[in-house]
Amino acid sequence: MSKLTHFNDHGAAHMVNIKDKSVTHRVAVAVGDISMQKETLSLIKVGSHKKGDVFGIARTAGIMGAKKTADLIPLCHPLSLTHIDIDFAIDEKNTSIRCHCRVETEGKTGVEMEALTAVQITLLTIYDMCKAVDRGMTIFNVQLSEKSGGKSGLWKR
Repeated sequence: MSKLTHFNDHGAAHMVNIKDKSVTHRVAVAVGDISMQKETLSLIKVGSHKKGDVFGIARTAGIMGAKKTADLIPLCHPLSLTHIDIDFAIDEKNTSIRCHCRVETEGKTGVEMEALTAVQITLLTIYDMCKAVDRGMTIFNVQLSEKSGGKSGLWKR
């Protein structure tokens, strides 16, 4: 059994100081996918899942997740979010669902972590609601696809 290696940078973790940053309109878009069995996708599409409206509940969970990001990621600044939009696209061929999340704020720091958290929580909620019928679902390709605002401006994948 190997010994643990301890890293000490002789300093404590800290949040980035944003006091001198400008308040700008900031946007982040993140996406991610969940694959599943054909039957599971069919249950979700027709709304006949015994736990209820999978898309509606997952969307609400994703919005809640974005709002709680600073509680989950230790060095994230708490932000006042001005808009969160979560949409879904069904891929019949690959029996998967793509989650697309756009988060906006007027602030001194970006909302990339909030968008990524929203996607993860949305997809995890779909998994949680459907795991009784399909434990083999796979969450994949979670990534930032776009961000804008602040000093660095627009970035697109």
